[in-house]
Amino acid sequence: MVELRHLRYFLAVADESGFARAAARLHISQPPLSMQIRDLEADLGVRLFDRTNRGVALTPAGRAFYPEAQAILQRVDHARVVAQRAEHGDVGRLDVGFVSIADYSLLPWVLKALRQRHPGIEVVLHEETSDVQVGRLRERRLDAGFALGPMDAPDLAFEPLIDEPLIVAAPADHPVARCDAVSVRALAGDPFIGTPRELAPGLYDAVMGVCREAGFVPRISQRAKQMQTVVSLVSAGLGVALIPASVRHLQRTGVVYRPLRSAGPTVQLGLAWRRTDRDPALLRLIALTHDVARAYRADPDAQAPAGSEGGQAGQAGEGEGEDRAGKLPG
Repeated sequence: MVELRHLRYFLAVADESGFARAAARLHISQPPLSMQIRDLEADLGVRLFDRTNRGVALTPAGRAFYPEAQAILQRVDHARVVAQRAEHGDVGRLDVGFVSIADYSLLPWVLKALRQRHPGIEVVLHEETSDVQVGRLRERRLDAGFALGPMDAPDLAFEPLIDEPLIVAAPADHPVARCDAVSVRALAGDPFIGTPRELAPGLYDAVMGVCREAGFVPRISQRAKQMQTVVSLVSAGLGVALIPASVRHLQRTGVVYRPLRSAGPTVQLGLAWRRTDRDPALLRLIALTHDVARAYRADPDAQAPAGSEGGQAGQAGEGEGEDRAGKLPG
């Protein structure tokens, strides 16, 4: 059976045009080297060298075999480097879920920092609601997920990253568009556009809670899974919405964003992963996300993505499970 040492011995003899010089280069004696080359020729069923008193020369079979042997050893060396880099978390593939809110706040900057610090880690993005991410993390279809908290899943780790205040999204011709800040009570008579509680309990409870404190229960006229859909329905004049502040970076004609007059509850965005997962690339992502989130909390406006539909991480569509493979922001 041909072994890697046979290939190394063959290349040394071919490069040195003789067994004596090749043996010295390999730090072995000449007789074992000659025996190894004969074994290689026997395994291949061909003669690789013409042996003369003046040295050795490659046969036609030897000349054909030379670049193939070189390529095999180069691939083995490359594989060794890749394995070592993977062990240290410098290369790998991560399937990462995210809620649309993350696309307008933290996600683009995490991806940019990851590309700069660890360019060998490939990220495949999956736009999913928080509840779907929990299931897919358990099924090992995701390695990590940017999801809304709180997360009641003992088998998963969840690190809170940022807490966002709620703001008002209203049609441009709504009376609150003329205000610098809005009282929640002023929205009591309006239809609300919201997210189903089973998809985002933290956001749903925050909206319901701030409305109840203002003395009314909001009338939910439309429900949508994604923030871009919520904003689109507002732009169509179908109602108002209370949304996380970062969604204001989603610019749509016919929509205005206004802060609340008094501080209300916040919406928590965090990173989730399996507690038992020790993938080095994942550990790199967790540590980097922690660093980026700390900088983001210190100056969220400086970190904000440029105003465009879908934020700087781009859009994966309105449905669940649509992917973006390795497309990181510049």
